[in-house]
Amino acid sequence: MPISDYMRALRRRIGSELVLAPGVAAIVRDAEGRILLQRRSDNHEWALPAGAIDPGEAPAQALLREVWEETGLRVVPERILGVFGGPEGYRFTYANGDVVEYTVILFECRVVGGTLEPIDGESLELRYFAPEEMPPLSAPFPRSLFTQSAAPRDPLFQWDDSWAE
Repeated sequence: MPISDYMRALRRRIGSELVLAPGVAAIVRDAEGRILLQRRSDNHEWALPAGAIDPGEAPAQALLREVWEETGLRVVPERILGVFGGPEGYRFTYANGDVVEYTVILFECRVVGGTLEPIDGESLELRYFAPEEMPPLSAPFPRSLFTQSAAPRDPLFQWDDSWAE
C-alpha cells in the first residue's frame, strides 16, 4: 500500500506504534443509485474509496485525490454525511505491523469525469452495489447512510448508540 512521505518519516521515529490519523471516505453512486465499492488489495475486504489526509491538504482535497487514485473517477463532494472513528472498526493493523486509527469524514460525492479503473494498486476490484446487496465493509458505517434520499439529512456523529440506527 502506498504510504505518504509524512507517514514514512513518522514511522521511522515511532515504529509501528498506534497513530491517530485523519481520513476521508466517499459514497459515490452511479445513475441507478448503486454505491461504488473497492475490494482492497491489502486485505481483500470491500470498502468505500477512502484514505488519509496528508499534511497541507484540506479534507475535500484529500477526498478528490483518494477517489481518483483508487477508482480513476473525478468527483465533487456534495455534502458531509458523518464523522466516524474509534477502535471498533476504524483501527487497522497493516501486514507490516503498523497500527493506525482513523477519524473519517464521510462525504457524498457526484462523479464529474474519469474512467472507472484503479490507478494506484490499492483496489483489486471496483464494483457498484445496490444498497441492499452490499457486502460487509471493512469499516462499520451505518447502513442507513447507503439508502438514497432526495432530502438532505443531518450528518451522523458517534456520541451515543443512536448513531448506528
